[in-house]
Amino acid sequence: MNIKAHINRQTFVRLALVGIIPLILFVLFLWAGGWLTPERLTSDKLVNVLQQSGGLHEGYRRNHAKGMCVLGKFISNGNASTLSRASVFSKGESAVTGRFAIAGGNPGAPDYTVPVRSMALAFQQANGEQWRTGMNAMPFFPVSSVESFYELQTATLPDAATGKPNPEKLAAFVTKHPEIKPFFAWAKQYIPSASWASDRYNSLNAFRLIDKAGKEHLVRWSMVPHASFVPISDADKQNKDFLQQDLKRRLEQGSLEWDLVFTLAQEGDKGNDATKAWPADRKTVNAGTLVLNKTLPQQQGPCNDINFDPLILPDGMAASDDPILNARSSAYAKSYNLRTHEQAQHAGEKL
Repeated sequence: MNIKAHINRQTFVRLALVGIIPLILFVLFLWAGGWLTPERLTSDKLVNVLQQSGGLHEGYRRNHAKGMCVLGKFISNGNASTLSRASVFSKGESAVTGRFAIAGGNPGAPDYTVPVRSMALAFQQANGEQWRTGMNAMPFFPVSSVESFYELQTATLPDAATGKPNPEKLAAFVTKHPEIKPFFAWAKQYIPSASWASDRYNSLNAFRLIDKAGKEHLVRWSMVPHASFVPISDADKQNKDFLQQDLKRRLEQGSLEWDLVFTLAQEGDKGNDATKAWPADRKTVNAGTLVLNKTLPQQQGPCNDINFDPLILPDGMAASDDPILNARSSAYAKSYNLRTHEQAQHAGEKL
């Protein structure tokens, strides 16, 4: 190995050990799934390796465990009704129940230790159908397969002797999977915001919108904030609940808004590879405004019993050929079943 290559590898490893671990924890459930053959990799195995990293906290989600419920509405401007026959995109309003969260499986983690956040929403249509989506404040996934993500997760587990990840294991992973380097480059320059309200949340995976004529449109989407970006401050880094306190304070002063923006694929854009961002010149459609006006604690709150499965889609929306969507659906179900069973047990013990 030449000197330059050795230095580059050391740089990636050092970056990973200092700042990438929380980001890695965040995406585990985006890659989990029981759709793989049982003898190779299952959602059970991925849940177990996640719990080795974040610990077991019964009654909570296995990832994005710390969060808050939100209530509001989506005001559709009708622009997306030419792309999808789903009634949520017809001009009008739909009730929304959602959740903000930080990555990781520890519900008591300080907000400032986890730079990547998530927004999950359930849109209630007038016809009884729902659209559920889980979005994340990052531009793309780190690796290209479920198997490679599992390898990454195991490579970053704390060493029994030191309590820290083994740099040699991570270096070996980077050598084997150089596709992770763009993710490291993004993480190196990433500056977390001071508020959930000013983050942009991305679908990451592609989906299909189906119009009234049956034509399909390959899209990704983002929730683009109206609030201005403010970087995390030194004071925020001393307050373990600064995101929750900020959200509560802002909503006491007024509603918070995001624009729902669809990005349309062009020929050559892949719908089955979430590690690649589509070019910035792709056509976009502003479908309307998400308005949030109330927040509640997550435990026993309206978002607590919602499984934000990305494959719960109304007529007029469908999954792309991205296999990660099936993986996410399977893992979310596994997490939901575990935590609701544990919550029921704890409730019974109190009687």
